[in-house]
Amino acid sequence: MNRTARIGILIVSVVIFCYAGLGHVLGRTPDDKAYKSLTVYSEVLQKIQQDYVDEPNLHLVTTGSLHGLLESLDAQSSYLTAREYAEYKQKIAANTIGDAGLTISKRFGYVIVVSVLPDSPGAKAGIHSGDIFESVAGFTTRDMSVGQAMNFFHGQPGTGVKVGVIRRGKAEPEEIDLVREKLAPSKIVSEKVDPDVLALRLPSLDPGRADEIRAKLAEAEKQGIHKLILDVRECGRGPVSEAIAVARLFVASGTLSTLRGQTVSTQVFSADPSKVVWKEPVSVLIDATTSGAAEVLASAIGANHRGDVVGERTFGLASEQKLITLDDGAALFLTVANYYNPGGKSILEEGVIPSEVVHAVADDDSDSADDDSAAAADGTQKETAPPRPLSPEDQIFRKALELLKTPQKKAA
Repeated sequence: MNRTARIGILIVSVVIFCYAGLGHVLGRTPDDKAYKSLTVYSEVLQKIQQDYVDEPNLHLVTTGSLHGLLESLDAQSSYLTAREYAEYKQKIAANTIGDAGLTISKRFGYVIVVSVLPDSPGAKAGIHSGDIFESVAGFTTRDMSVGQAMNFFHGQPGTGVKVGVIRRGKAEPEEIDLVREKLAPSKIVSEKVDPDVLALRLPSLDPGRADEIRAKLAEAEKQGIHKLILDVRECGRGPVSEAIAVARLFVASGTLSTLRGQTVSTQVFSADPSKVVWKEPVSVLIDATTSGAAEVLASAIGANHRGDVVGERTFGLASEQKLITLDDGAALFLTVANYYNPGGKSILEEGVIPSEVVHAVADDDSDSADDDSAAAADGTQKETAPPRPLSPEDQIFRKALELLKTPQKKAA
């Protein structure tokens, strides 16, 4: 072991013993578990320095262990090095920030696409929900946190980032260029799918969405429409506060959601009868591309028996992260609270389970998906097709429509 390595081990050991000594002096016995964990870490680090096949890079070992530590908590908790956090702050400070329009998480050790905004760079490049990124910007995502990946996807509009996509039936990851854009606010897709049924497709729950929906519901009533389908598939963006505001348009009584965390004051979000504008039947469409605020909305309507929730279990991302800066200039995105459904179950852990389970039949569009990807790989951008209208071939939609046509009582 060289002199630098010995100094590194010595510094870590001194920090541990000072931490432990100060804890005993102050009588902070709850820190015993943390102290024991630190001693284990120190021992492992020492063994690596002594016995590893080559002399390890202490900085890389430490950074890797911190990434692993955060990822072991949940997929959305992330560690950013000082350099990465500095880049993040520069991007946030910029007047215009380009984005790829992707909601991502980690699964199977890799970054996975949960949903894609319509007309976004991701959609134009042929990226689909469920795609697995083997690499982002030339770096493997096995060693990448969600925070790091999002840092790569944000940048100056017009600049690009390359991703390696694992495609079914492909031996090697397919390289695709995403060109960042300043995203325009996504629009609600409104479609009269039956003489008495209106479908609203919500690509996001951006601030102001509740007011938009309120206006559309008022217009629907004027047209004599008395049944509603809310489609929150592929909906993965927006604050939970907007989901609560939308839920209050439908639910007259009961708990909509609860936010709880170790250091976060418990917040119970309740229905408000004065804000209800729609007392007619409603069905909500969900699947694995539904995440975050949309999950809170779906569970609020379903768990309060206000309407049917149709489709497949959602992804499970309803939580709150806090940005915590560290003394060395690094930072943490740490999950500090989870949202719970009205029954008290964590949405992050269980997702939202539909009241009517329907497994969507995969469309025969693999060829078009491959065409999109090939065009992106060639450096061209294929025009994004408008959202496909709801149709009888959509199994989830068909079941929701069937349920709406079944006689039922109005909400109180």
